[in-house]
Amino acid sequence: MHDSIAIPACFSSSGEQPAPPPQQAATVVTRSGQSVFMSVYKTHLAGKPRFITITWCKNLLLHGLSVSVQASSSNISNGGSTSSRDHTDEHHQHECKVELKPWSFWRKHGSKQFIVDGKSVEVVWDLKSVKFEGETEPRSDYYVAIVCEDEVVLLLGDLKIDAYLRTRCRPALIEPALVSRREHVFGKKRFVTRMKFHHEKKGCYHEICLQCNSNGVDHEMEIRVDGKREIEVKHLQWKFRGNESMVVSNKDRVEVYWDVHDWLFGSGPRHGLFIFKPVSGSCSSSSDYDGDQEMRFDSGGGSVGDGDESGGSSSSNFCLFLYAWKVE
Repeated sequence: MHDSIAIPACFSSSGEQPAPPPQQAATVVTRSGQSVFMSVYKTHLAGKPRFITITWCKNLLLHGLSVSVQASSSNISNGGSTSSRDHTDEHHQHECKVELKPWSFWRKHGSKQFIVDGKSVEVVWDLKSVKFEGETEPRSDYYVAIVCEDEVVLLLGDLKIDAYLRTRCRPALIEPALVSRREHVFGKKRFVTRMKFHHEKKGCYHEICLQCNSNGVDHEMEIRVDGKREIEVKHLQWKFRGNESMVVSNKDRVEVYWDVHDWLFGSGPRHGLFIFKPVSGSCSSSSDYDGDQEMRFDSGGGSVGDGDESGGSSSSNFCLFLYAWKVE
């Protein structure tokens, strides 16, 4: 069974409204029908390494943005991993929420300040002309900046010059690192997302498509990247948990882990969990893995399996956690 999933409340009538209990979070996100994309960055803020979580939400009516800054840095390891509790505990976070309602034009351009360890932190955003193009995350014409001690600690969006002019601050001396992404997507048999496998390199995004088919008795699953089938799993009812490696564009190696037990044997709102972990340098192939090896799914953005957590050459520090919700 999966651990409870904590879904941030991007849409609320008040910033002080508490988030739902973890055991109710999965039901909340399913009933609301909202897509959720969460990106966790390791940054250096107020003199310490801290995690900043950027969450974009989308439902039938509007988009939402949530920025969470970790108040305590005691649980951040050198490898950039943390437990899911650190990301979801409201008592250890400062949060800023923005709802992009058509009738609230002024909310698309603003700022919010709070104090972290005695230092002033400001979240500044400009979403007046943002283009989503039907996606949960914006595609262009926006910026979101987190500023502390005259540094832009984290800057998202393509209007970077506008952000620096407005904040009158310099870029951070220590660049932020993308640690993990968590995405919640919905579908009946097909689930699609986009991913850049090595974020430290310049390159294009790849389309990842998950497809699950059944003839009523036998189940099978395939994973395609840019339309090319990379992984095929037959008799899924016996292989509902597993892992394989794939090579994308003849250069990018990615380890893929999956757990789709609830797809096949669950009832009510249910999801399959997929983890995509880029691998750099030489590493043993997936055939070297023991098929009975237990997979440790850390939905908080931590490391997977028994790989090097210290940022060694064998694996990337980045993971994509994809929650694929089946809608009947």
